[in-house]
Amino acid sequence: MVLENLGSALKDTLSKISKAIFVDERLINELVKEIQKALLKGDVNVKLVLQLTDKIKQRALKEDPPGGLTKKEYLTNIVYQELVNFLGEEKVSIKIDKKQTRIMLVGLFGNGKSTTAGKLAKYFKKRGHKIALISLDVWRPAAFEQLRQVGERAEVSVFGNPKQKDPAKILKEFEKDLAKYDLVIYDTAGRDALNHELIDELRLVNKLVNPHEVLLVMGADVGQAAEKQAQTFHDTCNVTGVIITKLDGTAKGGGALSACAITGAKVKFIGIGEKIDALEEFDPRRFVGRLLGMGDIEALLEKAKEAISEEEAADLSKKLLKGEFTLVDLYSQMEAMSKMGPLGKIMEMIPGFGQLKIPKEALQGQEEKLKKWKHIMNSMTKKELEEPEEIDGKRAERIAKGAGVPVSDVRDLIKQYKQSKKLVKMMKGGKGMEQMMKKMGGKIPK
Repeated sequence: MVLENLGSALKDTLSKISKAIFVDERLINELVKEIQKALLKGDVNVKLVLQLTDKIKQRALKEDPPGGLTKKEYLTNIVYQELVNFLGEEKVSIKIDKKQTRIMLVGLFGNGKSTTAGKLAKYFKKRGHKIALISLDVWRPAAFEQLRQVGERAEVSVFGNPKQKDPAKILKEFEKDLAKYDLVIYDTAGRDALNHELIDELRLVNKLVNPHEVLLVMGADVGQAAEKQAQTFHDTCNVTGVIITKLDGTAKGGGALSACAITGAKVKFIGIGEKIDALEEFDPRRFVGRLLGMGDIEALLEKAKEAISEEEAADLSKKLLKGEFTLVDLYSQMEAMSKMGPLGKIMEMIPGFGQLKIPKEALQGQEEKLKKWKHIMNSMTKKELEEPEEIDGKRAERIAKGAGVPVSDVRDLIKQYKQSKKLVKMMKGGKGMEQMMKKMGGKIPK
């Protein structure tokens, strides 16, 4: 889960507002101290923390809530707004609208440049672009091979010459090949630290490539050194944005996020896992919403659309509105769910669910249960999947044996199916279902 400790601390702090009887100066001072503590633990620079919390305090003491909002609600809104402003305010997207867009990735060793190149390629490939990766890292012996493997996972073309030690000659060698692509991502060399040698090389490559975007790839665990790193790279090759990696694996990503926003090098993407598609555009509003447990419905719907086609969504909506629901439909839902990513990350996108303190063990147990149910369904006949009510004791034993699970697991699945079908019948013809299916992208059948 992204910045789990910081998110938990901020959610606990906001819950104190909702439980308070009055909103007075004492509560506001307590709130400010708790936010300071949470941000400092998240590795945010002390000076920046004091600036942020001072703004929150001044607004909370001076401003009156607008019509329709209580003092408590407005105080929560102030915290949300100031955190959004602190992290860059607006989302800054990369537009691929030229004949060819060139993106150059820069950064130090160990920050995941090559892996990020593949994730970025996958992200834009999903949006219909023809993409090539090219390795200009002539320092690491295995640099080209790593990029080739990453490109294979992203299903995009990869160019490079591991025998060549001059980036200019590599670019010349593949000039005609690269002309066929509408997006080219250049993976450059790094070093353990910024030195004159790396700076000179990046300036040369920057001049040769003439990129539309120069993206600094930076690990979330870099901490407060992020500000200086971002500034030095920016001075060297005019950084247009930052990609923060490993954000899911550290409790201290606040330093990188806030420092980048302050230096003016906007965070454009964040890495949220190891899979090739675990990269998302950084939107301060949506990010803070998830951090505070308010959810991120846009990201959830985007993932849902990737997991299930419009035709499948329309077909499922038709069945649900008629009150039809079989184990095949439940299976399809489960498949879509697994494609959307780990259950914990999906939960934090659902408004309200992020505020529930669901233990990790419970979520992991649910994911294991889904895997088990898929094995059970694979052991059923077509008729049993379509008419699960007909499964008696003998059939349940046969299915359990075929799936390698206890009979109780088969009964557990049937019980879940009956509960889901009951819910579908309750929602049949209701406005709630229509609204839900519209959001999911399925047209409401007449």
